[in-house]
Amino acid sequence: MKSLSGTRPVRPRAALAALAGAQFAVMLATSVVNVALPRIQSGVGLSDAVAPWVVNAYGLAFGALLLAGGRAADLLGRRLALLAGLTVFGAASLTAGLAPSAGPLIAARAVQGAGAALVAPAALALVMDLFPPGPGRGRALGVWGAVSAAGAAAGVLLGGLLTQLLGWAWIFHTVAFGTALVAGAVAASVPRVPAGAPGRFDLLGTAAVTSALTALVWGLTAARRTGWSAPQALAAFTFAAVLLVAFVRVERRHSAPLLPPRLLTTGTVAAGNVLMALLGSVWIALFFFLPLYQQQVLGYGPLVTGLGQLPLAAATMLGSALAPRLTRRPGSSLTVGAALLTEAAGLLWLARIRADGGYAVDVLGPAVLIGLGLGAAFVQLTALAMAGVPRADAGLAGGLVNTTRQVGGAIGLAVLTTLAGSVTAHAATGRPDPEALTAGYRTAFAVSAVLLALTAALVPALVRRRAVPGAAPRTGTGPSPH
Repeated sequence: MKSLSGTRPVRPRAALAALAGAQFAVMLATSVVNVALPRIQSGVGLSDAVAPWVVNAYGLAFGALLLAGGRAADLLGRRLALLAGLTVFGAASLTAGLAPSAGPLIAARAVQGAGAALVAPAALALVMDLFPPGPGRGRALGVWGAVSAAGAAAGVLLGGLLTQLLGWAWIFHTVAFGTALVAGAVAASVPRVPAGAPGRFDLLGTAAVTSALTALVWGLTAARRTGWSAPQALAAFTFAAVLLVAFVRVERRHSAPLLPPRLLTTGTVAAGNVLMALLGSVWIALFFFLPLYQQQVLGYGPLVTGLGQLPLAAATMLGSALAPRLTRRPGSSLTVGAALLTEAAGLLWLARIRADGGYAVDVLGPAVLIGLGLGAAFVQLTALAMAGVPRADAGLAGGLVNTTRQVGGAIGLAVLTTLAGSVTAHAATGRPDPEALTAGYRTAFAVSAVLLALTAALVPALVRRRAVPGAAPRTGTGPSPH
């Protein structure tokens, strides 16, 4: 393949491997801390109220800055943005592992999230650049989905393994070392692609939407801890609403808006993002509740809990790999609907967990079913959210689909943890026992299943048969919505 910059040949497989490595690192950092959090809490003296911010600081910065990161990649050049993001991400990871106390650790995690917000949309946009619409792009997105699933599950496994064998600091040192390797691979294999979007950066719009998303995620985090009617949560939601209104007004008047209206009316971008937000609301909650059930009810340690995620990861990778083939005949609409219903069936099965159960009986079968549906749905929704997008806006579109997944996940997790907590509190006579905890987890999984079934019902109305400029023909893969 000829270089996109016209200077040297491109090795698509090597470039895809490097870009997938960048996505793997971002997903790994999202989940690697979850299992290790109790050890981190004791290691740096975190209080119960502060400890969740080791996780929240990353997610908050990542979700709030994705739109800005996507547009920066379009304006500055995606390869440059990707390398800059990896540098920030890796340096912050190293700093987190060396942090002597709570403040530096949480600050490093926030900076790590900011670096990830530059990495994720730039890497996805480069994949879209390197692989034009058709079977090749479908296979590339299948790899992308498989790697995303592998990264999320590997974070739980690696977090448990390293924490138990070497100590919690090594989860961050390992991420830093891996990021350095990925940055070297990107520099060697990914071609220099010229910036695709002429114009200036929308500073006012960026400030408004970033502040709004920060306030929204902050409010959701506060609601999980103190309740939806708590003053800090209500204040954050009000502030977010005001800023979102201000953002819309700014975008209407700006000559080069951060989120141009044309993007949301292109192809199936709007439909893909709505559906991705709904999928994200269940996805992130799944990886939150399932390890808790394994540890708090089944009594597994960090390492065994991490190993228990492998079948889910393998099934998700398989679903991602099969998605491009599955969609060739029935089309994206039927494939997405079937994938969502498959995942819903797995979650409904998981809602039958017992306090005196076991992994093989209660978790293994549902995890495989959930993984197959999740992998196929993620690949197809990513393709729908990027279908027909002009090259100049590919970075922004990548940032948008990641934003909707993150924000949807934050909302879903806040709602589901509130429901699970209320059920557990009602079922417990004193300190929550395994039976009460299991009742809460069952509620979370059952509500997740219902939400995905409703999402599947929305697919035909949102994803209509329409011609997308530059999309693959019906015999192609994901980017051609049918």
